Amino acid sequence: MPLAEAEKWLDHLGSCSPCYRDFSQFQRTYQLRRKRTLLAIAASILVCASIGGWGLVRWHNENQFTQVAVLDLRNRSATRGIEPNPEVKPLQVSREASRLGILLPLGSSEGEYDVRIATQSGESLVTAIGTAKLSEGVTALRVVLRMSSVSPGTYILQIRKAGLEWNSYPLVVR
Repeated sequence: MPLAEAEKWLDHLGSCSPCYRDFSQFQRTYQLRRKRTLLAIAASILVCASIGGWGLVRWHNENQFTQVAVLDLRNRSATRGIEPNPEVKPLQVSREASRLGILLPLGSSEGEYDVRIATQSGESLVTAIGTAKLSEGVTALRVVLRMSSVSPGTYILQIRKAGLEWNSYPLVVR
């Protein structure tokens, strides 16, 4: 109520104790409600800022710490088809790797390659396509292959030039 309207009641409030008590109670209730509202707004802002900060840190960490695993196949002989050579020591890669740098066997040509991780029975788990480039006598293939979706265990790394037959290599995912 505007002060001009309240002036006629001020004398009564100053002299009537029950009315002044009621007025004081209304005033305390209003102030308490206002404090609660401000506290709720502050808490909401804090929760939103915390969630936003957590998401930003998580996104930043995922993008900043991309692990690259390098697999050297230069001195390995490839086997055709699904079965890898049992006498060859398996390659090892961490589940945390999200990119693979593959040094292809000597004599490999540049171009587009298909890469996949398969189970021992030949079931494909993850696949990728990358372009191999020749630099200083080494053909290097880089692919994005999220290993986090593969459980630890023994698998087969398969690589093929687009349209040709798969070459298989034993692989252990840690």
